[in-house]
Amino acid sequence: MSKLTFVSREQDGLSIHVLPTEKFKTTTILIHIQLPLQEDLVTKGALLPNVLQRGTATYPNPAQLQRHLDSLYGAIFSAGVMKRGEKQILQFYLEIANEKFLADSRPLLEDGMRFLGEVLTRPLLENGAFTKKIVELEKETLAKRIEGLIDDKMRYANQRLTEEMCKDEPYRLLAYGIHEQIPGITPEDLYGFYQEALTSYPIDMYIIGDVNPEDAVGLIRNYIPLTLSRVKQLAPTPYKKEVREERIVTEEMNVVQGKLNIGMRTQISYADDNYVHLMMYNGVLGGFPHSKLFMNVREKASLAYYAVSQLETQKGLCMIMSGIETANYDKALAIIKEQLEMMKQGEITDVELNQTKATLSNQLRETQDSASAIASMDYSGRLAGRHRTLEETLAAIESTTKEDIARVAQKVEIDTIYFLRGKGETK
Repeated sequence: MSKLTFVSREQDGLSIHVLPTEKFKTTTILIHIQLPLQEDLVTKGALLPNVLQRGTATYPNPAQLQRHLDSLYGAIFSAGVMKRGEKQILQFYLEIANEKFLADSRPLLEDGMRFLGEVLTRPLLENGAFTKKIVELEKETLAKRIEGLIDDKMRYANQRLTEEMCKDEPYRLLAYGIHEQIPGITPEDLYGFYQEALTSYPIDMYIIGDVNPEDAVGLIRNYIPLTLSRVKQLAPTPYKKEVREERIVTEEMNVVQGKLNIGMRTQISYADDNYVHLMMYNGVLGGFPHSKLFMNVREKASLAYYAVSQLETQKGLCMIMSGIETANYDKALAIIKEQLEMMKQGEITDVELNQTKATLSNQLRETQDSASAIASMDYSGRLAGRHRTLEETLAAIESTTKEDIARVAQKVEIDTIYFLRGKGETK
């Protein structure tokens, strides 16, 4: 396996990370703007990337913007928002062909940088602010997106669990913002926020492909003139919190299938030495089809339509999600808790241990086939303040023992149990 190493530079407060590799025939450029997850910023943060990708000074509508991307040999561009711990990340993505593989000698990387510079620094304006029509359209789209969450009961239940579990923490907030705030955002408000976001918050730019790092930095300097003059240092996401009691929250809705979701605090984040053992814990518990939850709750006991677990690596949370018949609530909860107790006791079979090592390792190796996944892994480390190479992680997975997993399991505690059941049904 060839070792991939980023070359990093600071340019006017902008952190630039270049990965020169011949692995891909395209060049991927990712820009991450890091904002604190907080009530007064989150809705504008969700709205901004959508407004910026609707049009620029040179390409004032989506059709013209798309025509230009098509002229760049079908370059792919998108913008959006995500949550990483207690940070809201605005992301801009461009994938463009590498001119080395084309008969045409057109400088595509340069054209791509020029395009991103256009999107980020030359937005479509009217009367010194964003255009009213675009802002109103995107406000409507964002409102529908938040409202649509209730139609996806799996995601809805997980968000409600998060809100209940992290009631007094910024992590409760949805990355797409707060529905009630949308109507009050004006083009002027959003433009003021845009100016602050591009000058005051940490920005990381990733360039992955067969490129020369110094050339890439030079193109950024020429075409993406961002000057971060007074960058705010954002606090790391707190992940240690004592669990005083196990809370149970039950809600009713017109659902065919009940959703039993359990939020647990692990007291471990990406930066911890025990983090890889936590990845193994999650894999044995509910990360894969061979895991305890899937095999024992779904397959053997036939108590769940699905039963999985997943980690939030920055915040140190482990979430169990399951779909059950309302009448099976007590039985399902009991058998899930039984699996958690088995983890604490180190009751893990050799098959569970070895299959988890193999599946997790393969999953991580596969990330190397995607430029955006490589960037995402590196960025997670930067957010947490701990860099881990793929080789280091794979070695730690391979050396993990049942005792290591049991030690991690001792730290994991149920914080909140959330149950969404059908109206009029009884447990």
